[in-house]
Amino acid sequence: MPMTDRKIAILAEDGYQELELHYPRLRLTEAGASVSVLGTGKDRYASEKGYMVDVDADVADVHANDFDAVVIPGGMAPDRMRRNRAMVEFVGDMHAQDKPVAWICHAGWMAVSADIIRDRRVTSFASIRDDMVNAGGNWVDEEVVVDGNLISSRMPPDLPAFCKAVIHALESV
Repeated sequence: MPMTDRKIAILAEDGYQELELHYPRLRLTEAGASVSVLGTGKDRYASEKGYMVDVDADVADVHANDFDAVVIPGGMAPDRMRRNRAMVEFVGDMHAQDKPVAWICHAGWMAVSADIIRDRRVTSFASIRDDMVNAGGNWVDEEVVVDGNLISSRMPPDLPAFCKAVIHALESV
């Protein structure tokens, strides 16, 4: 399926890391995909530095069937995201449908809360390594890790490799 037929969800909450949301959004749009920002009920969310992002829909109003992949940015937003049952279920449903679930940095917390990393090779920002391991993940310190439908990266300098891996996964399905 060409990228122009792909629909990607990017999750948002207050405290998102700017580059980790906007860089994949721009790269995926540039590649031809349709990108929707999904939130937890508000119309706009502020990044760690106060940059605003408008959302296209509330995650409670959409279904995993409507999307081909989900990208989860880091920052402190994932700590808020994981408190929203609909957002956690959306990630779990995407995984259950074997669609790419991609996260970077602290967004590994969402993968932990969705219980999708057990016995899978993953990475994250080093400070949440213990959380990933305690959830059953096989944590490694690499710029991007692809294990089946799971794509993970550590931090903003890894974004070029992370986005290439997401695009490759979408082009390969």
